[in-house]
Amino acid sequence: MNPTAPLQPITEDDIAQFLVNTPDFFERHAELLASVQLTSPHVGRAVSLMERQVEILRERLRQLELRAAEMIRHGQENTGLLDRLHRWTCELLAVNDPAALPAAVTDGLAVRFDVPQVALKLWGVAPPWADAPFAQGASDDARAFATSLRQPFCGANPGVEPVQWLANPDAAVSLALLPLRRAEDAPAFGLLVLASPDARRFQASAGTEFLARIGDQAAAALSRLLPAVD
Repeated sequence: MNPTAPLQPITEDDIAQFLVNTPDFFERHAELLASVQLTSPHVGRAVSLMERQVEILRERLRQLELRAAEMIRHGQENTGLLDRLHRWTCELLAVNDPAALPAAVTDGLAVRFDVPQVALKLWGVAPPWADAPFAQGASDDARAFATSLRQPFCGANPGVEPVQWLANPDAAVSLALLPLRRAEDAPAFGLLVLASPDARRFQASAGTEFLARIGDQAAAALSRLLPAVD
C-alpha cells in the first residue's frame, strides 16, 4: 500500500457492510440505540430507533392482516361458487325429460350465477330432437369455431356468429364461449354463450378453470341428446 495515497471516504455501503459483519456492535455500544433519532412518517416527528422499529412491525402486521382478510374473502367467494355449481349440477341430474335439458342448462346458469344472457346451440343430436329450436341455427362456420376452441374463450365481444344467438346481441359487451364435447379430444357438439353488459364480467385476463368446469358439467348433461355411442 502506498502510504502517500489519499484515503477513500467511507460510504454508507461501507458502514452497512460493517454493521452486517459485526452483529455485536450495538451490544457493545447499547447507548447508541437510545441516541439514534429517525423521522417517523406516521407522527411527523423524530422518534427513537426502537420506536421506529415498533412502527415498522405494526405496519407489517397490518399488511399481514389485510392479506389474511383478502384470503378469507377469496375463500368465501370460491366456496359460494362451488355451492352454486353443486346446486346447478343437482338440478341437471334431476331432469327426467332430455328435451328439457337445454333450458335447464341456460336458465340454471342465468339464475344460479346471475348471468344476464345465456344462449345454447347443439348439433348432431339424435333424431327425436333434430328439429328442436336448440338444434337449429348453428352454421358450419360456427361449428368449426366451437371445435377450434380448446378451452373457454373469455373476453370482449369479438363479434362472432354465436353472439347473434343471444336475445339482445347489442348488450353483449363481454363474453364467455364454452365449447361442449363428449371427450377432451372430440369435436364440439355444441356451444354455450354467456354474455354481460359489464366489460369486467368476463375479462380476458381472468382464469377459465371454473368456466371449463361449467362447460364439462353442461356437456355431460346434454350428451343425453346425442346418438348412442357403440
